[in-house]
Amino acid sequence: MELDLSRHVAADPDTVWSVLTDIPEAHRTLSGVIGVEILTTGPYEPGLRWRETRKMFGMKATEEMMVMAAEPPHSTTIVAENGGTEYTTVFTITPDAEGGSTLRMRFGAETAHAPAVSRVVMGLMGKAAEKSTRKTMEQDLADIAAEAERRASSS
Repeated sequence: MELDLSRHVAADPDTVWSVLTDIPEAHRTLSGVIGVEILTTGPYEPGLRWRETRKMFGMKATEEMMVMAAEPPHSTTIVAENGGTEYTTVFTITPDAEGGSTLRMRFGAETAHAPAVSRVVMGLMGKAAEKSTRKTMEQDLADIAAEAERRASSS
């Protein structure tokens, strides 16, 4: 599964970056996140790890996330793995002609190392999972934009 979404944010790239990388506050910024547990100390940089708990399909789901790459304030890559499925999310932030930023989120799920039964289930549930994931991504982008715009207007 691969998804690619973007949206305009009425805030400069530095402000969007500060919201996007504020992992300790993600449960306050992102309406879909119930809780965050930081696993490593230090700034937002490759190697930073945390557990993120969300409500998905009516149940709580916790994933361990890790920053794979970070180029402030332009892009970051976050990875997670669960049951042999590898998830990669790439965020890019670019200044746009409207005086704000374009926030782009590309998400991919690769089941190459998943057990055969997991690949079959993913194949059967693929469209429903894609629809749910797209909705979650759209909400995350909206939440990040709202917080960045709030911060930009209060400065």
